[in-house]
Order: sequence, then C-alpha cells, then structure tokens
Amino acid sequence: MPRAAADGFVVGVTNPKTAVFFAAVLPQFVNRAAGHVPAQMLLLGLLFVLISLVSDASWTVVAGGARAWFGRSPRRMEMMGGAGGLALIGLGITLAVTGRKD
Repeated sequence: MPRAAADGFVVGVTNPKTAVFFAAVLPQFVNRAAGHVPAQMLLLGLLFVLISLVSDASWTVVAGGARAWFGRSPRRMEMMGGAGGLALIGLGITLAVTGRKD
C-alpha cells in the first residue's frame, strides 16, 4: 500500500493539469487588497490538498468496504458483472436508437 500511495503522489505532482489548474483557477480567489498574495496562494493550495486528501481517503475506505462485501459472495460478484454488462448494452442501444454519431 505505501508503494501505491507513493506512485499516486508522484503521478499527481507531475501531472501538468495540476499546474494548469493552480495557475488558472486559484488566482481568481486571491484578494490583492488584503496583501500577502503568495501567502494566500499557499493557503489556498494547502486547503485544496487537505480537501483532496479527505475526499480520496473517504473514497478509499468506501471502496475497500464495498470490495470486501462483494468479495464475500461469488453471487454478488456475478450480479455486479451482469449489471455492468447490462449498462453497456443499454448505452449501446441508446446510441443505436438515437442515431448520434458523436
């Protein structure tokens, strides 16, 4: 698990979309009149990291619990596979009926 977390961290930090997000979105929330613009940017960045950490940790706990619950019963796993298959079939039928090419 620590290796996966380290890999995830490296991917997140080296992702150019992260830098673009911080460069494009965060400055909109900085109040220049309040002064200390770098400190405000740092605070907003840390707040983003904190919210992301809590969100990702919550999803990890929920997904781990769901995996354990589904894994205890082969029937549940079969039903999940069937539900996924039906969803894909439904999407295919919808695309065929609507005639959309995009």
